[in-house]
Amino acid sequence: MRKLAQELEVRAATDPDAVLVVDGTGDHTVGEVVAAARRLADALGEVTDGAPTVLLQADNTWRTMATALAVGMRGGLVTVMSHHATRGEFELALEDVAPDAVVASPEIVERWEVDEGDLAAYREVLQGWDLRARPGTTAGVERWGGGVAIAMTSGSTGRPKCVVQSEDALRYAARTTIDLVGLRPGDPVAALVPLSSVAAFCFGLYLPALLGGSQVCLEKWNPAEALDLMESRRVAWTMLVPTMALQLSLVPGSEGRLSSLRAMTVGGGPMNAVALERAERALGTRFLRVFGMSECLGHTSPRPDDDASVRLGRDGRPFPGTDVRVVGEDGRPVAPGREGRLQVSGPSLFLGYAREGRPQRPDLTDDGFLPTGDLGRIDEGGFLQVSGREKQVIIRGGRNIDVNEVEAALADLPQVAQVCVVPVPDELLGERVAALLVTVEPIDLAGVQRGLEAAGFPKAKWPEVVHVVPDLPQNRVGKLNRSEAVALAARLVADRAVSP
Repeated sequence: MRKLAQELEVRAATDPDAVLVVDGTGDHTVGEVVAAARRLADALGEVTDGAPTVLLQADNTWRTMATALAVGMRGGLVTVMSHHATRGEFELALEDVAPDAVVASPEIVERWEVDEGDLAAYREVLQGWDLRARPGTTAGVERWGGGVAIAMTSGSTGRPKCVVQSEDALRYAARTTIDLVGLRPGDPVAALVPLSSVAAFCFGLYLPALLGGSQVCLEKWNPAEALDLMESRRVAWTMLVPTMALQLSLVPGSEGRLSSLRAMTVGGGPMNAVALERAERALGTRFLRVFGMSECLGHTSPRPDDDASVRLGRDGRPFPGTDVRVVGEDGRPVAPGREGRLQVSGPSLFLGYAREGRPQRPDLTDDGFLPTGDLGRIDEGGFLQVSGREKQVIIRGGRNIDVNEVEAALADLPQVAQVCVVPVPDELLGERVAALLVTVEPIDLAGVQRGLEAAGFPKAKWPEVVHVVPDLPQNRVGKLNRSEAVALAARLVADRAVSP
């Protein structure tokens, strides 16, 4: 973060009154935030000797920006962590990252049970927060091999992993997005996704600071408040997961309220072109459907002037300098239009997962590509279309049913705003197909089946259980939480079974 810190110190000297961060406590100028960063950097220097690795409670407030800059001033590395993180997750971070210091509110320090015997040095920083540190000389950041930022993944497929990214990767992903969207210096950018994720830290914090605009923060997701904030602050761009983007369009009176946005980038979950088109038309903006991952930030995107069928129906072209390919079972690239396994390589590829205070090198192919675990195809024009995860099927009576295929068919129904298809247990068949729906008009199982029949969707893949719900389960960064969706569907089926 040293480069960004140096640039912000220049801005503080030349334009100290420009607004850098907008959050729930008001406007915070470049001069104020950089001054707070300097004080924190000095406090870190008092309790540690060298370039520290700092674990931060990364709320969507000015404190996260100030801490990132302070760590950059010290030449260190920042690990961003959600205030929702459990004591167990904090222990995993201690094991994997081995931080020299922790910066968090007193309440979170207590919840995480920060060991005062280990992290004994104490300072009050950032207007009432705690700095706890290991006194003495740090191991330095050389152990990270150029890493400057770490964030924990959601852990939806097992043990959470701490992704290590370099500043060059952050700058590349942010600068490429700025160029693709057509953002101008000084444009306000909204940080609505929690800054404790790698992508949100890059695109919600690093990008607006690099752009020289304001970082407009929302501390807790609320669709109506997000609309008000983006409209009043004339936000030019933001990044959301699909669930959040679609929720905005369901807010009463949302029509045309996001006309200030040049575009809204949408990625990180299942998407349907029909639902996205309805939502962007209602909001008065343009969606850019993208594909990326914590391990290789923002690696595909369309452009705002691309046709809607491309922007909404596919997942963009690779960033300049990034390679995305589709391979078959033998690991060789397949012909354009053929489905296969996705692999990616490029300047934003991560350095590895943190293990015992160092990056564990990623498991790449012999020629340097990272298998993403996704299925997809690339057409003759170079546009990617992601089909879904490699292992996302429901096995009903020995028949494999592709969850992504069923979700796509259900999302095409005009009554459906959001959909999640999950298995529910069945004594005879093993699993049955259940659908959780957020709707804009009433629909039941019979209506769903009539719609699928009219569309010519194979009857063997129709859902046998439909539940209309107010919202789909989400994880901390707003992505669909499939494990919670599975549990919710099972409860709803059980409740229906015992109802008179």
